Amino acid sequence: MKLKKTLVLTIAALASLPTLADINIGVIASLTGPAAALGAETKKAVALFPSAIGGEKINFILLDDGTDPTHAVKNARKLISEDKVDAILGPNLISTAMAIADVANGEKTPMVSVAPLDVSGEKRGYVFRSEPSADLMVNRIVTDMIEGGAKSVGFIGFSDSWGELLLKALNKAAEGKLKIVATERYGRADPSVQAQVLKVMATKPDVVFIGASGTPAAMPQITLRERGFKGKIYQSHGVTSKEFLRVGGKSVEGALIPVGPVLVAEQLPDSHPTRKNSVMFVNDLEAKNGPDSRSTFAGASWDAWLLAQNGIQAALKAKAKPGTPEFRAALRDGIEKTSKLVGTNGVYTMSANDHAGYDASAIVLIKVENNRWKLVK
Repeated sequence: MKLKKTLVLTIAALASLPTLADINIGVIASLTGPAAALGAETKKAVALFPSAIGGEKINFILLDDGTDPTHAVKNARKLISEDKVDAILGPNLISTAMAIADVANGEKTPMVSVAPLDVSGEKRGYVFRSEPSADLMVNRIVTDMIEGGAKSVGFIGFSDSWGELLLKALNKAAEGKLKIVATERYGRADPSVQAQVLKVMATKPDVVFIGASGTPAAMPQITLRERGFKGKIYQSHGVTSKEFLRVGGKSVEGALIPVGPVLVAEQLPDSHPTRKNSVMFVNDLEAKNGPDSRSTFAGASWDAWLLAQNGIQAALKAKAKPGTPEFRAALRDGIEKTSKLVGTNGVYTMSANDHAGYDASAIVLIKVENNRWKLVK
């Protein structure tokens, strides 16, 4: 009788305990449209996300923004109002990230962007970032230019926000150190850059920086080599896909690129802080998607999850209930308190004044060698 009473009391006690709702995380990516190649990499990372944390079930809701800021905003509003998400991961582009950031801050829902969105000033609030800034990446290649003895650089970049961001970063990094002798722009869909290349070559730069991304970034390098340019050519970190190598072929051999470490995980020295985690992630990713399926974009998406996970753990410790403003606020505060988090594509330390928190020492310089990525330093 005593045992039966004990069992009844235990069951009653358990029944009286509040049950936590599922944790819902929204993911917004460009699965279609011009940036579909980037969205595909985010989708690969999402497939590796866990189904539970701290014994609590997690649901990931992946939506396609179609590479359209307006559609991205609709997705964000749906995720917050209908799906009651506790955080949003993504999107892939600065333009869509800027649009969603306003919604995230307005609705007080934490967001971890995988695009290099500026998260300073009024944009900070509930918005964080896992991708290193253009400034950090361009600083890395300008350092290499100078170490290699370059005195002048020519710029050929997209005539859009990405090209503008890279040009501003180049101007900032090169000031007083390197002369920018030419700045030429072109559209992502332009069929030729012959005129721009001829103008740049007429200034006889020591090196050229191509401020573009994806397969369209190969065209200026192909044209430069066809026209006989012998100097070093630097590309942005937005070109690291197999498609860039395929389209560029032999012409992109030797291209120098600043990247997060996951792309060359096995080539990293043992002293590199992310080597262990980068190799583990690459092994899991390629086991599921095949050889050479890695990318910095997948790595940044995984690291966005790791940052969100930090926040979730903090919110659970605070005894907040998923789906509530209290949980989202605690999650946000947890991300902001992240310290020396070793991801796959970088090391992160956030603060009230820094919602990017990317340690520049994680960035590596690579080159294209035999149609593969090769660590330089």
